Formats: sequence, structure tokens, C-alpha cells
Amino acid sequence: RRLCPSFLFMLKKKKILLAVTGSIAAYKTASLVRLFIQNGAEVKVIMTKAAQDFLPALTLATLSKNKVLTDLFDEDTWANHVMLGRWADLMIVAPATCNTISKMANGICDNLLLAVYLSATCPVWIAPAMDEDMWNHAATKNNLLKLQEYGNQILPVDNGELASGLSGEGRMAEPAFIIDKVSHFFNIDYHQDLVGKNILISAGPTYEALDPVRFIGNHSTGKMGIAIARECANRGANVQLVLGPSTEIIPANLNVTKVKSAADMYDACVSLFSNMDIAIMCAAVADYTPVNIAKEKIKKNDAIFTIELKRTEDILKKLGSLKSPKQLLVGFALETENERENAMKKLQSKNADFIILNSMKDEGAGFGYNSNKITIFDKEGNSNAFELKSKEKVAQDIINTILKKYDA
Repeated sequence: RRLCPSFLFMLKKKKILLAVTGSIAAYKTASLVRLFIQNGAEVKVIMTKAAQDFLPALTLATLSKNKVLTDLFDEDTWANHVMLGRWADLMIVAPATCNTISKMANGICDNLLLAVYLSATCPVWIAPAMDEDMWNHAATKNNLLKLQEYGNQILPVDNGELASGLSGEGRMAEPAFIIDKVSHFFNIDYHQDLVGKNILISAGPTYEALDPVRFIGNHSTGKMGIAIARECANRGANVQLVLGPSTEIIPANLNVTKVKSAADMYDACVSLFSNMDIAIMCAAVADYTPVNIAKEKIKKNDAIFTIELKRTEDILKKLGSLKSPKQLLVGFALETENERENAMKKLQSKNADFIILNSMKDEGAGFGYNSNKITIFDKEGNSNAFELKSKEKVAQDIINTILKKYDA
């Protein structure tokens, strides 16, 4: 795959340091190196000893046209680990195993890759690759949060078949996705079109408490809203993310308000809205909440247990009533029937400028997926349907559509 001419120019003479660790996903790095070389970048490769069990160093040396560096104590690398981190415009650890992520997060330095990482003055990106249980383990999440706090960028993992034979999250991002992200990173114009804009984004589910240990919730992970927030921040915006309960990794360049209930999210969004240029309400907010919350854990006594519910405050409708002519308001509609009619009705009743429609009938879209399929409706009656894409690509489509309206 070749990039368009503008991206080709942005990669020309860029120095990429690719660090490969011991994962079956190491086979993807051959394609990644080839894509970088095809599009004008200069590539140097570091491999751990374990990585060479999955992919010969000769393969990447041939593709990169540079010697692959492997041993901290070789004469060629002992004094050069500092210079490598200063040479590169960008260091990418791909694949990054659970073991290497842990060592990076805790400052352990027992191989060349880690020595270079700890010496690097360039930005560092990390493309994790591991089995789903390892990916979801609290220790891994904490290590990734540490790495983000240090200023590193964590690339999202894919959902699919894993080396264990199971299917789930943990697959390393595809080379085409990584090359696109790198191209955008070096495209200075890409980062400037939201500079000076204040953007409010809601994401994730809400949890409506029944008692101290139980709640009513939904299957939202926050992936879509976080992808939109990341896209806005990468393009220079000041992002305020109001986030419900979520285990997703949060980029370090966001201002995050964590909430639990629909009432919490309502209060946070309403208080922040007046200072915003754009608000994108992506969260899956509960429509109903219990009338009474038990102070103690509800015991299993009766055969039938009835819960009385009341309507929650409508966040999108409230923001629509507060919206000034200079503000843009965007809502989401997740539908299972009469999708278009329900989306248009929501657009009008909430005084929104855009409604983004998801259908639960679309395979590969909706809660928990790394992909999504949307149709964007505006209040002038126009609609734009997009094909199934990664949520990162969907976020780009959303922001590009909003900007056309905002700039007009």
C-alpha cells in the first residue's frame, strides 16, 4: 500500500526507529518496514533476542537497508544507544509485549531496546500485542497508564484471532493503520485545524446504582468517544472529556472528568458547556435510574424483585436549549429499528446540529468493537453514510464533517 503524494512528502527523510519484541506479531513488522521505506522514511531496527525467535534479523535488515541492532554489549551499540534515541524523529515499539511494557513502565534496563528507550529524546509510540487476558489485567492497564503519563502514545489494539486460539482484544495494530498514524503525526497542517477550539466530548456508559454493590448499566466501552477525543487533541484542540466507567487507555493530552451516573454526567457536561465551541455527546447515558437506592446490599429473598425507575435528565436536550449561535452540538443515536426516522427525530427535538447514527444491525459496529459504521445527519436535512471503518478513521470522518460546517 502506498500513501497519497502529500503523505509521501511528509515521510520523506523522516527517521523511524522500530523496536521489535518477542511476539508472534513480529511478522507484521516486515510489512511495516516496507511501507516506511516505500514512502520515503529512513528506518533503523532494534530487535530483542526473543524477537529473533519469531522473525530473522536478516529479513528486517534487508528491507530497511540497515544493520539490525540486537545486543547492548556489541562494540557497535554499547556507546550508540544514546545516539539512536537522538537520531530518530520517532521511536515505535511494535510489537510491544506485556513483558517489555512492564519493563518500560518501571525503568528496567536489561537489553538494548530498553536502553535506547530510556535514552530517547524523540516521541515514543507503543503498539501492544498480547493475549486478551493479559491485555485486560489490571497490572497491564496500570503499566500503560504509567507510560502515557511519561508522555508516550499507546496505539489501540485490534480485536480478532489471537495466538492462543481465542478471539478477543490484544492483536497488534495493522501496519497500514500505523503508517497512517505516523503520516498524520508528521503532517503539521493536520495538527493545526483545531488549535484554539474548546471541545467537550462525553464517552462511556453510566452506572445507575441499585445498592452499594449493584448497578444498572450498558455494554458501552467508551472506545468511540475516546477515539474522537484523541483525534481532536491531535489536531490541536483543548479537549474536555467527560468519561463514564471505562477501562480504556486515555491519552495524556486530554482533560478528563470521570463520572459514574447519568446525573454526574449531566452536571459535568452542563457546567463545562458554556466555554465550548463544539460539544460531541457520544456517551451511552442511561435513560432511566432507580427511584430509590438501597443503603445496604439487597438480599435474595423474593422470587420476583421489582425496581421502580424514573427518567434521567436529558443531557443533549439540555445543551440544545443552552446552545448559542456560535456553538455546534453533536449527538449520537444508537438504534435497532426505524433508524433514519429516529435519528432525524432526535436531531430536531434536541436542537442539535448533527446526529451520528449507529445501527445495532450493522455487523462489526456498536459497543465493544474497534470498528464502527455511521451515517451523519445535519439539521438542513443532508445525510452522509460511511462504510465500516476503524473507530479512529470514523473519528476523522466526524471531525472533518463538523469542520466543514464550523468553517462555513
